Amino acid sequence: MKQHIITAGVLGLLSSFVFAGSVASDTTSAVPAASGDGFARARRPISNPTLFDLALPATNVHPLFLYHSLPKNINTTLGKLPLGGDVELYALQFEIALNDRLSVVATKDGYVDVNPDSTASGETGFANLGGGLKYAFILDPVSQTALSGTVTLELPTGNSDVFQGEGDGLINLSLSGLKLIDDWQFSVGTGVQIPFSDEQSSELWTSAHASYEISRYFIPLVELNWFHVLDSGNGAGNYPTHVGGSVPAVIEFEGGDLFNLGAANSDASRDFVSTAVGFRSRLTESVDAGVAYEIPLTDDEDSLMKSRWTVDLVWSF
Repeated sequence: MKQHIITAGVLGLLSSFVFAGSVASDTTSAVPAASGDGFARARRPISNPTLFDLALPATNVHPLFLYHSLPKNINTTLGKLPLGGDVELYALQFEIALNDRLSVVATKDGYVDVNPDSTASGETGFANLGGGLKYAFILDPVSQTALSGTVTLELPTGNSDVFQGEGDGLINLSLSGLKLIDDWQFSVGTGVQIPFSDEQSSELWTSAHASYEISRYFIPLVELNWFHVLDSGNGAGNYPTHVGGSVPAVIEFEGGDLFNLGAANSDASRDFVSTAVGFRSRLTESVDAGVAYEIPLTDDEDSLMKSRWTVDLVWSF
């Protein structure tokens, strides 16, 4: 029931973006823009960075750093098992606008450092590569409303030592909406991850963002993320350097935005919800920085997240 309520709310909000854009397109009277153009003050969400994006096609470079604390214990088919430790991710995303409505996006890459307390040593390696196209169906600077769709492919190019590189890849299909009202910004995204083999799980995700510009240097924000397993994978034997490849066979949840583990028993804990609070700062007309602190709202032992810090920089040109 909870997931149906959340999905209905997201679809309702996306419908309001469509309605607002349609009305504005039929209106001849001008509405004052937020800045030099109607979207000049729009800001990118911070959490769920590989999936949740701004609805506007643009040209930018987006370096980011994640410090992700792992839960002390996790739930498995063998009972509670110790984990602890942390994950660090250093990544560089980019986007190139081909025109006002279409852009090429590079959504996932980076260097991953996994340091669980329950093993003698950590592992390092590269994340999978992901990228694709974003197209804005609605792009109305007068009403400051945008709605876009994104299609990306994630290729299994990463290292299995850091829970990447398994399966045959997957496709991400998503919708993103944006609405600016004076100093407020509201963004929402929803999508589905469809793997090309049963070694990974199929998942639905939804994210929402609200922020208020107190000044150009302090724009507080709050975000909400929800992941729901549609169909559990069967990745038994994958990630052989971790407990002999038994991780996907015993854990009872999926890995959220960064990891698709192909957990065979993830139907035991299909839902993961987190919230993030932070702020953005517009350093120049083309550069802004952000920081957010994220915690799970569901049981952290049914996830790989105890907490997460995300720090990023967006350079638009």
